[in-house]
Amino acid sequence: MIERADQLVLDFVSKAADAAHGVLRQDHRLDFVKRLRARIESERAGSEDPKAVAKVLARFGDPAELVEREARRLSGAPEVPKVRAEPEVRPAGRDTAVFPRVVDDVPPGVARSRRAALAKAASRTERGLPFAGLRRAAMARANPMASGGRDARTLVKGYPREVLALGLLVLAALLVPFGLPAVAIFQLPAIVWAAGAVTALTSDSWSFRDRMIGCGAPLFGYAVGGVVIGALRAESAGGFNAFVEQFFAVSGIMFMIFTGLGVVWLAYRLWDVN
Repeated sequence: MIERADQLVLDFVSKAADAAHGVLRQDHRLDFVKRLRARIESERAGSEDPKAVAKVLARFGDPAELVEREARRLSGAPEVPKVRAEPEVRPAGRDTAVFPRVVDDVPPGVARSRRAALAKAASRTERGLPFAGLRRAAMARANPMASGGRDARTLVKGYPREVLALGLLVLAALLVPFGLPAVAIFQLPAIVWAAGAVTALTSDSWSFRDRMIGCGAPLFGYAVGGVVIGALRAESAGGFNAFVEQFFAVSGIMFMIFTGLGVVWLAYRLWDVN
């Protein structure tokens, strides 16, 4: 059985490794995790006391910030020190950098407050700029730090319910062309859409407005889009029967189109807001 102190170390290193995905190359990530673990063990000095180990880990700060520092080091960008650290020591004959010794200059609570203030200031700076989140996503490949180290993998891992909702909505649209038999009185695409809508509506990662737009778009396309396009197409033939025929001919297509639009909106807002 893993001791509590060892588990704390493993959890911390795992968080740092997860944060490094999409930010550091695989070889750099492995080297980073190896050096981080070695520094933690050095600071821990063999202690098995969970409280003492927790204090050691708190002095390292946020794992994501350690990844940011490593990315800046690898890119050669100047680093703005957030806490004082003793000079790095490079063993003779080795080119691999080592983590500096951590010093208790800034209490963890103060460091967290500073990070929250910086994040809030950055949010205010971007507020009002159209599609700021989309630009960050587009820049993620060229500069992973522009997206805060986030990529599709981190979103899938961090928001499984939201990803499930998007998947169900997409599946509902894809089932429309197959003309599958109804279950009781309900068409199968409508059942799958309802499951996706309920899953999305119970998530607090989107605002209420975003959830209504994303989940209501397919119904709007089916009803309003079907009526408008059906009426235009039936205008030459005339008669209510012609309108009904055209409505059912185009409403499924409009459902698919507007489902796609709703999913794109929800996916964008998931990235932009979170």
